Amino acid sequence: MIRVLLAEDQVMVRQGLKAMIETDAEIDVTGEADNGKEAIALCEQQLFDVAILDIRMPKMDGIETAKVLRTRFPHLKILMLTTFDDKQYVMDSLKIGVNGYMLKDGDTESLIRSIKSALKGGLSLQDQVAAKVVPELLKKEEEADINPTLTPRERAILTCIGEGLNNKETADRLGLSVGTVKNQTSHILEKLALRDRTQLAIYAIRHRLV
Repeated sequence: MIRVLLAEDQVMVRQGLKAMIETDAEIDVTGEADNGKEAIALCEQQLFDVAILDIRMPKMDGIETAKVLRTRFPHLKILMLTTFDDKQYVMDSLKIGVNGYMLKDGDTESLIRSIKSALKGGLSLQDQVAAKVVPELLKKEEEADINPTLTPRERAILTCIGEGLNNKETADRLGLSVGTVKNQTSHILEKLALRDRTQLAIYAIRHRLV
């Protein structure tokens, strides 16, 4: 069972999201919070697989909450949720290393798919969000060249990560084992001095590997 923490200050919205999520028999919302501080407190008491955080919450917003959760609970996958498709929110979230950014008006299938993708190491951005953030990433100043120590296989894996593929999907595309993909991903992170797959995806986009 996938255990989800849902942090959303509007009760009716939270109940609606919970109902949508639990249409999948594999997912259970085992914790609910009105704000970021409550979400952190729940994580200290229970074990969750995925935290879904509203960007705008009282007491502590989603961005600040995500920063704390990433530090204290590195195993926890984090999805950001909002009605505001502002690219700055997206950029701030991605810098933290969240696993996805979704709009509240998304459909049930997309929400469930994002939860399961996050657990597999994928990065989920709804189309209208990606349309805003990808050009912004490409406008950012690039490093002079892609790291020359990356091998052709590592570049191929980095491209797959940039496309949002998880480890199994990458392994299937490249004809590798999942274990090899995981090991190679660790090597790439070390070579590029990056923290996680989200930063790898951003790196791949900036260097036009996707």
